[in-house]
Amino acid sequence: MARHTESVCKLCRREGMKLFLKGERCMSPKCAMERRAYAPGAHGRTANFRRQVSDYGQQLREKQRLRRIYGVLEKQFRRYYGMALSSRGQTGANLLTILERRLDNVVYRLGFGDSRAQARQLVTHGHISVNGKRRDIASSLVEAGDVISINERSRNNGHFQGLTEVLEHQNVPVWLVLNPSAMSGTVASLPTRDQIEVPIDEQLIVEFYSR
Repeated sequence: MARHTESVCKLCRREGMKLFLKGERCMSPKCAMERRAYAPGAHGRTANFRRQVSDYGQQLREKQRLRRIYGVLEKQFRRYYGMALSSRGQTGANLLTILERRLDNVVYRLGFGDSRAQARQLVTHGHISVNGKRRDIASSLVEAGDVISINERSRNNGHFQGLTEVLEHQNVPVWLVLNPSAMSGTVASLPTRDQIEVPIDEQLIVEFYSR
């Protein structure tokens, strides 16, 4: 499976905003955006003084931000856009809904992982079940009514020690219902655009692919 292997902190600096790719570190003074809030590279400090970004440049940056937030590579992102385009409703909102429905994102939203990357690892290592059956495909899409939980055999794993206490203070989106004592969560409904807290102008992405 292809994946990004370089420093993810450079991605935040390139996009000029926190993408929250490293969990708790992003909330600490160690965050790269707190220490070096300029683009990476030899000319990063002077990037803000370059000529005005074109419409295409703005659309590209917005697409790259969304893709990097969810940790999706270009080929898969294009496939999601095709799915959104062929569905009823607004294409941009459909795209965000599809990305939110990814299993690794739901595991992250429920608080089982500190970041989407860690949540993806939990899924691929077989620690997560959907409706009582182990599922190790991070890109699989959940449906309304699905129950996502930690496998019984995995609960003795060091990562999950004390997780119940942490989950009791976890804030989850309104479309999810968390059961801390059972280390599980239920997809109450599919998310709508107003329920997805992602700082993205999805219309720019639609314009990018509509060129």
